[in-house]
Amino acid sequence: MVTTLPWVSTRARTYDAQVLRREPISEHLVRLVLGGPGLAGFASTGVLDEWVGLVVPGQFQSRYYTVRSVDGAELTLDVVVHDVGLVTEWARRDGVGEVVGETVTITEPKGSFSLPADAAWLRLVGDLTALPAMARITEELRGRVPVHIWAEVPEIPADYLAPGDGVEITWLPQPGDGASALAAAVEELSWPAEPGYFWMAGESAQMRAIRKHLMREVKLPSEAYDVMGYWRGTPGRQPRAVDPAPIWRAGKAAGKSDEEIWADYDRAREEADADV
Repeated sequence: MVTTLPWVSTRARTYDAQVLRREPISEHLVRLVLGGPGLAGFASTGVLDEWVGLVVPGQFQSRYYTVRSVDGAELTLDVVVHDVGLVTEWARRDGVGEVVGETVTITEPKGSFSLPADAAWLRLVGDLTALPAMARITEELRGRVPVHIWAEVPEIPADYLAPGDGVEITWLPQPGDGASALAAAVEELSWPAEPGYFWMAGESAQMRAIRKHLMREVKLPSEAYDVMGYWRGTPGRQPRAVDPAPIWRAGKAAGKSDEEIWADYDRAREEADADV
């Protein structure tokens, strides 16, 4: 489904934050802990997959990242790093006086995760870019609802996701750099008869395929799933270059259904790919 939360203006409020710590988690994942007086007015939405736009020094374009955690004084982002990319090339630097102590700009958060009150199960599916959101969701809902995670990763980050207490984890090998096979994995799943909630994020083409599968084959109601494209499998591209907010507002203003709005969003992503 597309989020049913009210979207704010595209002129989102911004905050200047300092990088307090930089902590490598794995070969492809780096933790950035942000804080400082410029973050004082930042308020979490409380939505467990909330994301913020991030602008790093030397750049003016924002890239979107899910919030791993926030405690009022510090905001933690776990950033996927590749060989190239606006944020990657900056975040990979680990010399003295680099990254830590620098100022970045973040936008106010938005989120879409919405677990129905009657959900008897929760399924989380994603690649490395979805791992921070899946970790936060699991931490908050552990013991409240059975959770099964399917995570497609190039390597398993040590102690990042913890099984037990109703949480089951299936690690899937990433088929190659810039590649994903999550759609095929989800198409093989069997589905419980009880109502539940399915959340998935990753490569956009994979998400489009699964969105259609859920609507046409599984026939899940729109409020029972949330599937979001975080990045495109095109060399050199970065996550969420198309902001869903104005598409969502325009669609609702025109009286469109969630499925129609998602189709508009998918077309916008495809047009952006064609311009590369």
